Amino acid sequence: MPTSYKVLPGPEHFLPPSAASMGIRLPDPGQAHIHGTIVTEEEAMEQAARQFLSAKVPTIFPGPLVLWAWNEKAAHKAKAVRHLYETIKESVTPSQQAMLIPMPDYRPKYPKINPEIEINPNHPNLTIWHNKIDACMFVGVHCHQANLSLKIIRGGTNCYTIAMCAQAGHEDAMLSIRDATADKILRLADWVKKLKGSVPPPA
Repeated sequence: MPTSYKVLPGPEHFLPPSAASMGIRLPDPGQAHIHGTIVTEEEAMEQAARQFLSAKVPTIFPGPLVLWAWNEKAAHKAKAVRHLYETIKESVTPSQQAMLIPMPDYRPKYPKINPEIEINPNHPNLTIWHNKIDACMFVGVHCHQANLSLKIIRGGTNCYTIAMCAQAGHEDAMLSIRDATADKILRLADWVKKLKGSVPPPA
């Protein structure tokens, strides 16, 4: 039965519901979702590229699964993430600021973190507020931690969230692509290049 619930930028409220509890389902292989609606992977890639190009502060949050070279696949994916970031940086206007802010581990950062150089996954809204981030992508973040962070972001900020997941995707992201590989990340970079100059920059 189709759901009327949409996974949209917030702020939703202090305790937003889990998108899965509201009827949002994960995409099947070869699919993705936008706002909880199942779409083709290419449609999601195009929309993700448009979000990056139209954002004031498009940001990538790479997690431990791509930050640490624990196997050859992780190293390839890390290079692809860097290429995507450089592509976004070269494709936006001087009034936009592309950022790459790592999430090296999930331990609480107390009493304070520097939100300009690291995202605290337990309080991701602080990094987003501080840097005025309006579109971000999670990649290489373990699913349980990504789900928690995406819910906090949806509840307390108006940031558009994209999740490139190595597994089945994330219901709590506004846009999620599953089975992420280095090749899929490079395809997203190709979409950014393709749409460069055709997406109006932020006002």
